[in-house]
Amino acid sequence: MKTRSANFNLGSELQWEVVGEGLSRQVMGYDGQIMLVKVKFEKGAIGYVHEHYHSQATYVVSGKFEVMINGEKKILEGGDGFYIEPDAPHGAVCLESGMLIDVFSPVRADFLKK
Repeated sequence: MKTRSANFNLGSELQWEVVGEGLSRQVMGYDGQIMLVKVKFEKGAIGYVHEHYHSQATYVVSGKFEVMINGEKKILEGGDGFYIEPDAPHGAVCLESGMLIDVFSPVRADFLKK
């Protein structure tokens, strides 16, 4: 596995990886300590409840999402953001098509091709 990405990562040149029905992502940059990921949601797509040991901060670029963290739900839309502490159960339902920018620390090695 590479330990870091290229310095410049052009969205127009990176492949979108399909990760679920109506869900795809682009890894935009990373090293062992941090990772930036774009996630595209179609209306109705579900980011099923899961948890991981990484800290996560997310910016809602566009769309509308019902986000659940530790059992608490909020409706978020473009311009909003949220933080997920390590090991906290979380998930999202896309109410209006949109995009999220996820930042993880440390790197999500499971997102990288072997």
